[in-house]
Amino acid sequence: MALSPHVMGIVNVTPDSFFAAARTEAADAATSRGRELFEVGCDVVDVGGESTRPGAEDVDVHEELARILPVVAELAAYGTVSVDTKKEAVARAAVAAGATIINDVSSTLLHVAGELEVGYVAMHAQGEPKTMQVSPTYENVVDEVTAFLEDLAARGRDLGVRPLWIDPGIGFGKTVAHNLALLASTRRLVDVAERYDAGVLVGTSRKRFLENLGEHPLSVDERLEGSIATEAWAMLEGASMVRVHDAQAAVQLRELLVRSLEDVSS
Repeated sequence: MALSPHVMGIVNVTPDSFFAAARTEAADAATSRGRELFEVGCDVVDVGGESTRPGAEDVDVHEELARILPVVAELAAYGTVSVDTKKEAVARAAVAAGATIINDVSSTLLHVAGELEVGYVAMHAQGEPKTMQVSPTYENVVDEVTAFLEDLAARGRDLGVRPLWIDPGIGFGKTVAHNLALLASTRRLVDVAERYDAGVLVGTSRKRFLENLGEHPLSVDERLEGSIATEAWAMLEGASMVRVHDAQAAVQLRELLVRSLEDVSS
């Protein structure tokens, strides 16, 4: 079994992202964090200027651009940069500044990635960040999310978007049970993605669904172990990228898994 997942590190140029350790409001601090992420082994650094945590308010397009463009332009000299946005104007400006992947929680910018010939992450979300966790419901969450993402993968292939990832959107309009069902079905998503020459990206890092999986509720600062455990599961099930806050731990996890599987197969 070959295993070569990529690690996407997170740079939030925001005052309100849910994990305080990843907030870097000033451009110089955000750039410094991004460089550190590359140095510890991240394959991609994902720069965002608008929080998409549950309950988050929209950010004006001009404010989002002011937050991220200097950071994207600086970090593009060090490695692959993705822009985390759902706004077309921001995506276009970030690509012009050096980003080569659009990470889109709204899955509405596929045509932009095709036109600009950059990579794309298509994510499933039910509702908008402000209200998505109020009462998410599905008849069958795995079937519905898989069908939605397969349609996007097919459209991406037809548009010639490469590289392309599909993301089940853990925590985006899902209950704990929904999130766990989707994680358990990672291999099914991988099989779907591979039919369209795409990969699967999984983002579980520090998210709220990890809060109540143990004996006592866990704050966001106490969710490292749950993050690493779910990232290991995603990698072993064939996900080609994990999006993480704790980059060094995730890179070490990847190297451990790769070496362990090499030892088993030798």
